[in-house]
Amino acid sequence: MTHRFTGFVRADGPRLVDGSGAPLLLRGVGLGNWLLAEGYMWKFGDELSSARQIERRVQSLVGPDRAAEFWARFRGTYITEQDIAAIAGLGFDHVRLPLNSRGLVNDDGAFLGGFAHIDDLLRWCETHGLWVLLDLHGAPGGQTGTNIDDSPNGKPELFMDERYRRLTIHLWEEIARRYRDNPVVLGYDLLNEPLPNEWQHIYQAELVALYRDLTAAIRAIDPNHLIIYEGSHWATNWSIFTEVLDPNSALQFHRYWCPPDRSSIQEYLDVRDRLGLPIYMGEGGENTPEWIYTAHRLYEQHEIGWNFWPWKKLDTLTSPVSAEPPRGWELIAGPRASMEPDRAWAILQDFLDAVTLPACGRRPEVVNAVFGRAPLRIPAWGFIDESPLFRDRFAGFGGNGIWHRSSGRPYAEAELMPMTVHTGEELHFPLDIRPCGWQADADEPDAFEISWRQDRLVARATRTARLRALNVTVTESKQES
Repeated sequence: MTHRFTGFVRADGPRLVDGSGAPLLLRGVGLGNWLLAEGYMWKFGDELSSARQIERRVQSLVGPDRAAEFWARFRGTYITEQDIAAIAGLGFDHVRLPLNSRGLVNDDGAFLGGFAHIDDLLRWCETHGLWVLLDLHGAPGGQTGTNIDDSPNGKPELFMDERYRRLTIHLWEEIARRYRDNPVVLGYDLLNEPLPNEWQHIYQAELVALYRDLTAAIRAIDPNHLIIYEGSHWATNWSIFTEVLDPNSALQFHRYWCPPDRSSIQEYLDVRDRLGLPIYMGEGGENTPEWIYTAHRLYEQHEIGWNFWPWKKLDTLTSPVSAEPPRGWELIAGPRASMEPDRAWAILQDFLDAVTLPACGRRPEVVNAVFGRAPLRIPAWGFIDESPLFRDRFAGFGGNGIWHRSSGRPYAEAELMPMTVHTGEELHFPLDIRPCGWQADADEPDAFEISWRQDRLVARATRTARLRALNVTVTESKQES
């Protein structure tokens, strides 16, 4: 066991600390799609968006025996120790593991074999020095009523049926029993994105009551692990957090497709100040490298740990790892397409080969953006704002449509949003390590003095001019100083 695991990660006032008591700024990645399939990561449409729908589709194509073999092989290949070694090698310090309760407990309360996958992951992560955040992504009955929680009837029945509520508490008690002494477990993320949309207003009191009961049940077994509570409405609505439910806890928000500036996190900073608890950005990404760079520098500027979503998907520009769809995949993805079982089985086997890490392509531009490493194109609007007063750097650029870039496609020329920098004004761009070179992308490049100061590049305007971006390189450029 590495020195990282000599104690438990815990809350220390409004900050997290590791087992030695040293301040901890988490930088992690989510293992989405492994234990709870999400259709968009398979390039499926709305009719095949949940795990149940995907499972029914596979079984309809190849029959129950081959379907069972497919899922066993999928769990054994989609995430392996190779993935964990690669994640650690890139500099991440933890993974967030989305769990589907259907793999862990049945409706009668008997525990299932899915715990073996958790155990495997913990062993790999101990070897490679990563913490694991256990995230109940699909609670019994469903906590969201959408495809992402694998709910059986498209409703958040966790809050409608006492049977599902008892089962959820029962499951968390078992998780606490199994892992209470394991410091590789970073903490317990009780419910992923509970009660979105209209449900956030209908069952708000029930969510808080469940958080209280889950906390009491866990603490009766495990006094040490960090407990993490997510807000409602995709983890963005924190109105439920009016008091401290447990002193060793943190609050989690998620951010997608929003302006990457202080306006998108101010309410969470305010709650941190009011309650004195650590806060954590537990899911974000699905965007361009420019947005990813800017958002993650914002979190780090405000001492907010983060977890990037997700590690791997099919045919993607927005994750660190991209799998190539096999020939004929459109026939699998078409919900009403039919074919001979043997042909479907051959395509599914090709898919299993394609999602292994050695067969996948890498997206280094995504990793460079999330950490702030060269080579990288940093948009002029990606600067950190250290002014005590909020300045809307995006005013006049025509709304938020530009931020919804789940495809990751590059910005068009008209979408670049150059910044006007006035004489003597400086823009600061933090980076993980000092790059070898840099160059201003501007109509008048000589209007900017670019220099390295401590942990950042600084662009200073010698006269008023517009800056589009800094191109940061691993080789020297003429403007390096």
